[in-house]
Amino acid sequence: MILKENILEYQLKLMKKAMLTLCWILTFFVSGAEAREIDLLGCSHVEPLWYRAISDEEFVLQCALPDGYASHSYNTSLPKQHKVKWFWSKKDKEPLKAIKESSNPVLQADALLFKPIKDRASGVYVCMIWEQIPCRKIVLEVQTKEVAKCSGYDTNILYLLAGNGNSITCPGTKCYNHMKKSDVKWYKDGYQIKHVKRRQSLKLRHNEIYLNPTYDKDAGMYVCDYILYDNTTKWTMRTMVKVEVIAKNTIHPPNFLYPNGMVILEAELGKPLELECRVQFGFERLSPMRVTWKRNNKENINEKLNQETSIYRKGLQGHTLLHVAKLKAVTERDLRSNFTCFAENLVGNATAVIQLKRKQRVFLLPILCSVISTLFALLLCTAFIYQYWIEIVLAYRSYLVHNETIGDGKEFDAFVSYAKLDCSENDSALSSEEKFALEVLPDMLENKYGYKLCILERDVLPGGVYTDEVVTAIKQSRRVIIILSPAYVNGSGIFELQAAVNCALEDKKIKLILVKFQPFQEPETLPTQVKKALRILPAVTWKSSISAAPEKKFWKYMHYHMPVKMRKVTGNCSLKGFCQRLFSLVYR
Repeated sequence: MILKENILEYQLKLMKKAMLTLCWILTFFVSGAEAREIDLLGCSHVEPLWYRAISDEEFVLQCALPDGYASHSYNTSLPKQHKVKWFWSKKDKEPLKAIKESSNPVLQADALLFKPIKDRASGVYVCMIWEQIPCRKIVLEVQTKEVAKCSGYDTNILYLLAGNGNSITCPGTKCYNHMKKSDVKWYKDGYQIKHVKRRQSLKLRHNEIYLNPTYDKDAGMYVCDYILYDNTTKWTMRTMVKVEVIAKNTIHPPNFLYPNGMVILEAELGKPLELECRVQFGFERLSPMRVTWKRNNKENINEKLNQETSIYRKGLQGHTLLHVAKLKAVTERDLRSNFTCFAENLVGNATAVIQLKRKQRVFLLPILCSVISTLFALLLCTAFIYQYWIEIVLAYRSYLVHNETIGDGKEFDAFVSYAKLDCSENDSALSSEEKFALEVLPDMLENKYGYKLCILERDVLPGGVYTDEVVTAIKQSRRVIIILSPAYVNGSGIFELQAAVNCALEDKKIKLILVKFQPFQEPETLPTQVKKALRILPAVTWKSSISAAPEKKFWKYMHYHMPVKMRKVTGNCSLKGFCQRLFSLVYR
């Protein structure tokens, strides 16, 4: 039994779908014929909706399902694929004619919008929406205000002042007073208006809408419906009200956003040019706002220019207007002219002026090449300075810096501190370190650079206390050269390093130079100040392969850390001599 019912239901669905398909085939078959009359199968048994309208007023008919009728008047968001087909006949059971695109009525989404409706629009309307509404029949009766017995028919266009309290009255409620009527249902933009908690300023009372305050979003098309009970027929009486929310008219003249006052604009001869004029207007409900460009010169005053206008609306704050004058090709005459933008509203007017100036041609390629060349030269100079900084400083000292040793009260340029090995220790180690301290170092710094070194065994007469002699010699020196090796940091020579650190802290003129003669590891017993000095003081590494030649890096660094001391030079001490000295230091 259940199977038979399912089969029967399935067959009914197939028949219904076939009937709907047949209707659409007939619809599209006749849509190409302008005056072809047809009968739509399946519409004869449909119960119609009954509507009344007042002649010469705006009116809307919606193609909607009966269950959705209570909450919608028309749906402007209908998808494009759900195309609506409308048909009309003067009387019921007469052949129907397809309603095509026209200026009145207007096909708008799922509705027919009459702007306005006429007496001849009375009749039977049938609509279909593919896959939604197979058939909807509407009987429409259009009557004049006299026949409808309208008393004082209200206007259907309202202007409401924003921020104030206002009310919207249904114009049709003053008609058909001799008949029984229901309460009014209000719709806005297709949706029924109801009192909601989130909008306390909107209230429905006695068939009117009360807004206190009124917002700009309250503007729109309102539809009001009520039911007329005429014997056994229930007519829906529909009228429409267009609401515009306005503000108080401005008290200010137009305001120029651009140009403001006098503006000079660069222009290239022979090239097209657009002169822009942006003007802000305050709100005016009926405004004669006007903007135009004028050319003012001696040859032709107030010449008409090729112009166009674009308006950007800002609601109750007014408008911003863009007005453009187009010059096809800038000429010498244009460069001699003043272009005046003139703006006017109900309050007053304002002007702004643009003058054209010949645009100087910029040769981009030469400028680009010069910029790249300059950057490349700066890069080369930076790399050169970084590579040969020591040589540059030494050359600068040789010619352009005064002798810093004059008047400092020091006797020696540097005190040399090294490990004094006992005779019982390895002779080769002894000879190597002592040979560097007593022969190699003095030979280069004294004989070739002219410095005076203090070597304790050579320059201090014995007989005093060792510690006192060391401190006195350090204080009489401008630099202290520490020759570091395993024997030095693990032997008694570490006292001289500690004494040098203490003297340097007391006398800022004393500076320490570390020479890493042999690799070593710091003993844990070293004083904290000595450990810190070994980490932060300048150090130069000695390699056994270094010869006693001044062009070697080691000796340049040693010379760099030694005091600035003028040497006797021959020739002219000039910029040319400085460059020659620098060249010799770098490339010899």
